[in-house]
Amino acid sequence: MKSAVEEMDMEAETAPAPEAALQPGWRVRDTLWAAFPYTIPVMTGYLFMGMAFGILLETRGYGPAWAGLMSVLIYAGSMQFVAVNVLAEAFAPLAAFFLTLMVNARHVFYGFSLLDKYRGLGRIKPYLVFALTDETFSLLCSIPPPAGLNRGAFYLAVSALNHSYWITGCVTGALLGASLSFDVQGLDFVMTALFVAIFVEQWRSPRNRRPGLAGLAATALCLAIIGPRHFILPAMALLIAGLSVSRRALEKGDAA
Repeated sequence: MKSAVEEMDMEAETAPAPEAALQPGWRVRDTLWAAFPYTIPVMTGYLFMGMAFGILLETRGYGPAWAGLMSVLIYAGSMQFVAVNVLAEAFAPLAAFFLTLMVNARHVFYGFSLLDKYRGLGRIKPYLVFALTDETFSLLCSIPPPAGLNRGAFYLAVSALNHSYWITGCVTGALLGASLSFDVQGLDFVMTALFVAIFVEQWRSPRNRRPGLAGLAATALCLAIIGPRHFILPAMALLIAGLSVSRRALEKGDAA
């Protein structure tokens, strides 16, 4: 009769090894080709949105190098549009910090759902966390890695392709803005228009309108009390606090 120690040793030898973040010899070309078709819708959106940002940034006196640097290091579409106005105003690092935190706070909520997917991905995990955008999150949640491809490599390919589209769009827009004459009136409203369109589309679905109503209520309250110049940060803080407190009730409403 085998001892308990011997049985444990045999189980350890026969147990499958955990998947490496990037297995040696992972097929870069095959992985990129497998990921690319899924990212085409993101590419079309990122190129045009990035070009709008690049043109707007160039009109404020910041050239293509700045557009490329911001898209590489910040990589947050809504915050980059906000940053154009932040750069044009008086230096206020604390306000910029809290504004960035509030604008991108949604990443905290949907980032939790990727903890299991990103578990054990080693050295590529920090970049995957950094490159997590709304669109990348949607793709990674809805698309299983193709059979025969390394899981971490597929996630990396999707994230890196989307990031490259945004960088390309931003730099191209800045180059066009530097070489051509554009009427940029209203261009800074493009991100606001995008969120309005998303809100309207979500509102058309009657399944759960409470988050939208909460956002409208928080915004109207802070606008009435604080005024139009400084209401954004308090409104977003109030909205995040309200959604956090009522999270379980909202999830039950979605399930119903």
